[in-house]
Amino acid sequence: MERRGFFRKLACGLIGAGLILVPFGAGVIFFLDALRRGSRERGFVRVAWVDSLPVGIPRSFTITGTRTDAWNTDANVPIGAVYLLRHEQEVEAFQVICPHAGCFVEYDPNSRQFLCPCHDSSFNLDGSIANPGSPSARGLDKLEVKVQGTDVLVRYQEFQQGIREKIAVS
Repeated sequence: MERRGFFRKLACGLIGAGLILVPFGAGVIFFLDALRRGSRERGFVRVAWVDSLPVGIPRSFTITGTRTDAWNTDANVPIGAVYLLRHEQEVEAFQVICPHAGCFVEYDPNSRQFLCPCHDSSFNLDGSIANPGSPSARGLDKLEVKVQGTDVLVRYQEFQQGIREKIAVS
């Protein structure tokens, strides 16, 4: 092979490799960018006024906030829901999602329990499991609550379902 032919083939190989590797590298960086950024910790979200909560009766509230997925950020969209239960001096918040399989629990005023329509789990007003044959591995997930003046603030989180431990996923 001639020297000139060798350098021509070497140059073509390098240019071809560059034409393949540069777009491939850019694509890998683009897809890994969401992992590099990681998830952001959510703070407290204002949910309701204390005076809007009747004592001893849970009420459901939609949580609105900023939803961020891999590359999109949407502000002021529904991100979940909670039950707020006011006692005389305290407010409790429970996740509306059943910890067994992710169905939405409903409050039944007749039995004064939270009922899961999917697998017959029922929960007491304190979030504990009401029926011994419940397939749920744990009670309703309680959320952190702060009362500032007349506002009820909740630190909204979602948790893994189907396991005994309460492990946050968001």
